[in-house]
Amino acid sequence: MRYRTKLHRQRPPAAVGRRTLLRGGAALGLLGAAGAAGCGRVPTASGTDGGNLLERLRKLGTVRLGIAGEVPFGYIDKNGELTGEAPVLARAIFQRLGVPKVQPVPTEFASLIPGLNSQQFDVISAGMFINPDRCAQVIFADPDYEVMDAFIVRRGNPKNLRTYVDVRRTGAKLASGSAYAEIDYAVDAGIPRKEISIYPDQLAGLLAVEQGRADAFAGTSLTVRNVIRQTGSKKVEMTEPFVPEVGGEPARGAGGFAFRPDETRLRDAFNTELHRMKKSGELLRLVRPFGFTETEMTDLTAEELCS
Repeated sequence: MRYRTKLHRQRPPAAVGRRTLLRGGAALGLLGAAGAAGCGRVPTASGTDGGNLLERLRKLGTVRLGIAGEVPFGYIDKNGELTGEAPVLARAIFQRLGVPKVQPVPTEFASLIPGLNSQQFDVISAGMFINPDRCAQVIFADPDYEVMDAFIVRRGNPKNLRTYVDVRRTGAKLASGSAYAEIDYAVDAGIPRKEISIYPDQLAGLLAVEQGRADAFAGTSLTVRNVIRQTGSKKVEMTEPFVPEVGGEPARGAGGFAFRPDETRLRDAFNTELHRMKKSGELLRLVRPFGFTETEMTDLTAEELCS
């Protein structure tokens, strides 16, 4: 979660990895597919008037959310309930927009944008980082959070890994998650892409570090802190959060909701409610149970991040 540039807590419920979600949430996935079929996957935008998806969602009473099983951004909890920072926020905003129900459609993180554009769901609700590459494929609401990066390392941090430059300098084995922005940060720091091990989620990454298959797993400070806290692992620890660089400049890691390119009316209506919640403080109150603090709140805009 991230979990991400090309893409990346009262205590949240027990973590559910992407693999577990896709296995244990199969019924929800089928429900999502059925919902897509029920909607006929009919194109909802004319390309000139901003689309009519919001009106259609109001009539249906349900919006389908693409999620990727990443704590704390969007996942199915141990009781089979949809939760996480993004779905909770989506539920609040869509209710204000006249759409009372949200329906999860689980998928792998790397499949979120293809799934959105093929109309498998209506909006990406997965804490997706906003960056120019993604902005060329989808449109984003303004970000609802901003985070730094951190590593999962062996307890005591024996190789003293604090940044991607440290990983390159020491020749340490780096791992990250599927489609995580951290992969691109590492490559920019001079680490060959082919030498970065890719795991499906942060839990798998933690296990890789515990078992010595990786010296460090790179993710956002939120997801790294969360998985260590939830597993209670005594073999690993989290490094101090840091701001990665791209091209010698700080890479701001901020994420938000994504919409199909022609659905500007829905995106704009969503943005209006999001800004009201930011101004009133309701946004922070909603997401605080998932580990977000005032530090993660941001005034960045999607336009800034896309450029």
